[in-house]
Amino acid sequence: MHNNFGRLGGQLGVLLCVIGFIAIFVGWNGSASHNVIMAQFPYLISGGIAGLAIVVVGAAMLIVQSAREDRARLEATLERVIAAVQHNANGGSAPVASAGMVLAGAASYHRMDCTLPADREEAHLVPIEEALSDGLAPCRVCQPPTPTTRYV
Repeated sequence: MHNNFGRLGGQLGVLLCVIGFIAIFVGWNGSASHNVIMAQFPYLISGGIAGLAIVVVGAAMLIVQSAREDRARLEATLERVIAAVQHNANGGSAPVASAGMVLAGAASYHRMDCTLPADREEAHLVPIEEALSDGLAPCRVCQPPTPTTRYV
């Protein structure tokens, strides 16, 4: 629910800008219909200044919403970088290597913790031998395990 209110900020900012421009137009139209300067002031104050204030508030809401979205993208990227650094600091070991299961994609296979096939529908869990028999190449990013051949 909180996420929906966060997205509302940009839409509300655009709405306030439109309302402000309408108020400025109404103030200009009202002042243009009078030839006497004293009769134009109420329109300029109510429509012009109030409309300008509403446009400024709407533009500020748009800027804040853009900064929020940028910060959220940056935080998500930093979390992925931290996870990758921790993964490499631990020697690159993953629980998938002991189980012998990998995520098979269309052309390559990946570790379970790799983020590349996460949003793809064709990714499915298979034993590493099946991935190799299907001709899939190991991922160059997550470097999944390859079965070692043992000579007796």
